[in-house]
Amino acid sequence: MGMDSLMDAQESDCKPLYATVGVPLTVNLWEDRTRGEQWVPSYDPSQLVLTADEFFRTTSNNAVDSGKRQFEFEPLQPGTHRLEFQKRMAWKFTAEARRVFLVHVQRPGS
Repeated sequence: MGMDSLMDAQESDCKPLYATVGVPLTVNLWEDRTRGEQWVPSYDPSQLVLTADEFFRTTSNNAVDSGKRQFEFEPLQPGTHRLEFQKRMAWKFTAEARRVFLVHVQRPGS
């Protein structure tokens, strides 16, 4: 399998998201900070702007720090934009996991 077909195989894992220019788009991802997990978004800032990044703990146990990480983006332009999240561990150089979204953005009123 060549590099191009490998990339195509990875791109086929993309999940579609639908949004409208100027209307906030929310993405929720599970994060276990006890293990040192942290999601890092990658996107084109001319197409999407990160407007909020919050972490909501779901456990009451003080020894466990896990919960939902909520990212909010504002789409700036119509079209299809790539939004990738890599789950990073503090002590590793490579990503533990990836989530790739293709954001289909329409103009307001379309």
